[in-house]
Parts: sequence; C-alpha cells; structure tokens
Amino acid sequence: MARSSIGTAREGPGADAGVTTVETDSVDALRDRVRDAADRRAALRVVGRGTWLDAGRAVAASESVSTRDLAGITEYVPGDLTLTARAGTTLEEIRLATAAHDQWLALDPYGGDDGTLGATISTGSAGPLLTSFGSPRDLMLGLEFVTGDGALVRGGGRVVKNVAGFDLTRLLTGSWGTLGVITEVTLRLHARPEADESIGVPLSADADVARVRELLRRLPFTPYACEIVNAHLARRLISIDGAAAIIRLGGNRLAVTAQRAAFAALGSVIEIQPDVWQRLRASEGMGALVFRLSTRPSEIARAWTAAQAIAVDCPGTMIDATPARGIVRCVVPGGANSVSSLRRLWAGESTMQRIGERLTPELWPACSPSAIADRISQGIKRTFDPHGVLNPGIFGESS
Repeated sequence: MARSSIGTAREGPGADAGVTTVETDSVDALRDRVRDAADRRAALRVVGRGTWLDAGRAVAASESVSTRDLAGITEYVPGDLTLTARAGTTLEEIRLATAAHDQWLALDPYGGDDGTLGATISTGSAGPLLTSFGSPRDLMLGLEFVTGDGALVRGGGRVVKNVAGFDLTRLLTGSWGTLGVITEVTLRLHARPEADESIGVPLSADADVARVRELLRRLPFTPYACEIVNAHLARRLISIDGAAAIIRLGGNRLAVTAQRAAFAALGSVIEIQPDVWQRLRASEGMGALVFRLSTRPSEIARAWTAAQAIAVDCPGTMIDATPARGIVRCVVPGGANSVSSLRRLWAGESTMQRIGERLTPELWPACSPSAIADRISQGIKRTFDPHGVLNPGIFGESS
C-alpha cells in the first residue's frame, strides 16, 4: 500500500516545500514506487522521518519517497546479540526493546534517538560512542535495499559470523540513499555494562588536546567515549569555564574505578551527569552551520587549533573533538557574517579533510568537493542507480 500526499507537514523543519511525498509501508510498494520513477526518469528524494533534510547538498528532485511507515523490529535474538529491524524503526524503539534484556545498540548519532535506523545507516551518522564501538558500518551484519531500477537486494546476513564476497553493507553505509533505498538492517548489539559512568577533566591549554590523545594511545583500555569540548560548549554542558574532556567509562565496577584513576593523570576529575551525552548530541540549534575537520588522530591538536581559529572569527562556535578518531566537529552560528568568514578561511589549501553536514549552498564547494568525481564511484553509481533517480546532486555531482 502506498499513500500519496502533497506538502511536507510531516517531514520536519528541513522539508522541501512543494515536494510530492509518497510514504510506503511495504517493500513491494516501495519497489513499485522506485520502478515507476525509473521508468519516468523522475528524480526521487529518499527520506526517513525527515528530521535531517537540511543536511547534505540540495537534491534535485520534485518527488519524494519516505520509509517512515516501513517500521518495526522483525527479529530479535537476545542470545545471539543480534537484531533485525525495518528502515523506518526509530533508534528509540530499538533502545526500549533491547533494554528489557540488558542490551543496547551502541549508535548515538548527533541529534537524538527520534531518527530512523535507515537514515542513520544511509548517512553513516555516529556520535561520541564512535571512540569505542566504531561507526554504523562496524555494527552492521546485513541489510536489504531497493536499487535505483527497483531490484530487491540483500547483503551480509543475520548472524555475527558472516562471510560474503562484495561487502554491500559497507558500500551502502554512508551512501546517502544514492545507491539504494534501505528497507531492513541487521545489527550487532552489546551487553549493558555493570557500571556506566561519566567524568570530566578541565583542560588548561590547547596543548592538553595532544595530551589527551597521547594518554588514550597508552591506556590498556578504550573508554566508551572521550570528547574534548571548547569553553563555549563546556559552559553549556558541565557549567565550567574553559575547555574540558568529557569521558564515558563502562565495564564492571572495579574496572571503571581503575579507569577513573587513569584519567586523573590529565588533571582534577569531576563528576558529571550521564545525560551530558544526550545534551551534547542535541546541542546544535536551528540554522547552524555544521562541518567536521578530519585528520590523523596523531594530528588532532592541529585540527583543534584550526577549529579554534574559526571560533575566533565566528563567536559562539561550539567545538567537539574526538581525539581517538582525529575528528573535530564545529557548530557555527548561522548568518551572513559566519558565511563570509568561513568562505575567507576556506579560500586557501588545507591538509585536513573538511566534511560538511549542514551548510549554505555557497559554502558547499569550498568545504567539500564532490564525493563521486572519480571514475570508480561513478561506475558504482551507474550500476546500482542506472537512471540516476535516487537523491541526485546530494554528493555534489552534476544532476
């Protein structure tokens, strides 16, 4: 069954006005919708619940297909620590279902748990738990998706030990719906730890960023999360002046006690509320300009310094670094002054990769070149979406 509606009142604040949206609650209806679009050569915007439609470049499409009603957990085997759910299932639904068995899905993308599983996988979104558990592709065992010509394809499997030829699960993760519309995903879960605590360590200078990275490299364990936040963000999250490291520790109680002692090497350890991670993920406001600076973890201090320079030109910028992964995320207040400053700062060459999340149209070329400018990527796109109907333009390619 497919339901058609004009307008996007249900699609959230980032929706595109005047887009014809068809919501599907069955895989067959979704396939029919994509096949029809391919036959007509009509571009489609692929949407989950539509809470992040202002992320990524503009999509050149006047029609949209939504998977929000293609929802529900289809298989959950607590003994195997695996779960299979349809694309429209929210992360909150999965959290509630697994909590009953003292298990969890270690995915915490920025924004919140009201987003869908399909959108999280399609965008490759990850949050602070990236430090220990990795990105969505590290937690996926298999998936099902509909290609741009309406074929239904499965990759991977529903068990932890899974041998496959071409790794379709990794290919689809982070493809932003350009290769296929994800309909179902199988995930690896983790057992809840006996102790799960969060601490903070105030940092006195930019040089401390390198010290945090060096400590993480030497430790015999990996914390669940370790983020460095600048003074503006630290005041909002933990009410202290100056930059700080916020750390999430998990395991049995003796292990967590030892982990806390290890981080005392950085300075005074303070107690922080466990909801700091939800507040960090939800800290960006409407209209903010959001992007990441990415480099080798050993060079995290250089990326932090570059982000600090942006904060000087754009007051109110929030900076959040993941030292174990070499990523610095910047949330810059929107407005003409910020746009002008970023264009100027990005005018020269950079040895760091810049990855846009939410930007104005004029900033995309300066921040992130086209992600599919090479021949191999273009060939993959033609194989899975031969008519170019799925999210055309979202990677900066010519539409």
